[in-house]
Amino acid sequence: MDIRMAGEDDLPAILAIYNDAVLHTTAIWNDDTVDLDNRRAWFAARRGQGYPVFVATEGDQILGYASYGDFRPFQGYRFTVENSVYVASSARGKGAGAALLAALVADAAASEKHVMIAAITAGNEASIRLHARQGFVPTGRLGEVGFKFGAYLDLILMERRLTAPSSPAP
Repeated sequence: MDIRMAGEDDLPAILAIYNDAVLHTTAIWNDDTVDLDNRRAWFAARRGQGYPVFVATEGDQILGYASYGDFRPFQGYRFTVENSVYVASSARGKGAGAALLAALVADAAASEKHVMIAAITAGNEASIRLHARQGFVPTGRLGEVGFKFGAYLDLILMERRLTAPSSPAP
């Protein structure tokens, strides 16, 4: 398995993984699937903000993708990012998620980000374990803040400190 930066040619596979998660999981709290133009716009926005999009590959197959972006759109949060990791249903449990998350953590630390946040649907034990194994700790639970598949959903917040607890240079 290889981890590399995604390119435009990877967007159809990223789209398929995204839409499968929309249709079959509570990992993405959207009800509607998206089209390739949507993923192109998302990809361009990530690049424009200087944020990475990684893919896990095996041969010519995309196993999953991951990115991070702004936690909240206010200046005071500029050293905090939120991650997203999605793995194709056929590749889950085979290490792609762990490799992608490790790449995100390393990239964010090298980019002088201070904290990475994971917002995970309560009950998604695989994602909670994945993050815990990579040093994320639970910091909160927001009750019934989402709704999908006819049910209210709780959100688990986890965080990982990426750099030493000191103030950045002005």
